[in-house]
Amino acid sequence: MAIVRSPLRKGFGVTLSSLDFLDALLSPAVQAAGYRLVRLRLMGGKRKTLQVMAERPDGGMDVDDCARLSRRLSEVLESADPIGDEYVLEVSSPGIDRPLTGAGDFERFAGHQARVELKQAIGGRRRFKGTIAGLQNGELVMETQSENGHERVLLPLSGIAEAKLILTDRLIQESLKARDARASKPTVRNHPEPHRRD
Repeated sequence: MAIVRSPLRKGFGVTLSSLDFLDALLSPAVQAAGYRLVRLRLMGGKRKTLQVMAERPDGGMDVDDCARLSRRLSEVLESADPIGDEYVLEVSSPGIDRPLTGAGDFERFAGHQARVELKQAIGGRRRFKGTIAGLQNGELVMETQSENGHERVLLPLSGIAEAKLILTDRLIQESLKARDARASKPTVRNHPEPHRRD
């Protein structure tokens, strides 16, 4: 869901490289609304896009959730007015082939295939593709294929620039099972729609 926002004040705002302020501003609002922030990005161009990727604690995120969270974040952004230019607020789910943004994601998706790009090369490589084998002492353990055959690599979590699941039949099947399990449970959400006076 995307909403175009115009700034209240001209000339004030964050730069594209300073997401810390936006993260500190929006993370508590995302959590208070009952969601987990997966990724926050501010992308440039003539008109900026503030991308908020979130999910419910059960891993789901539907269109109604995106709309609800978008309204909540719009209130926070309108009050704080942190971006000095016109921008688009985009709230979305992580999707099946989602980004992996923290230790919990790597633990949750152990056994699945992923692409990982490092901030700096290790052994002459920055990009790795393989199966997530778990975590060990603050490092991601991956089973990869190279010209030398099968190898196990350790990648420091702090050195990961970007990581994303690879869409596979197994990942799709597990995602569908999880969706069906969520659909069969009664929905209890602790973020009701605000009451409006007419």
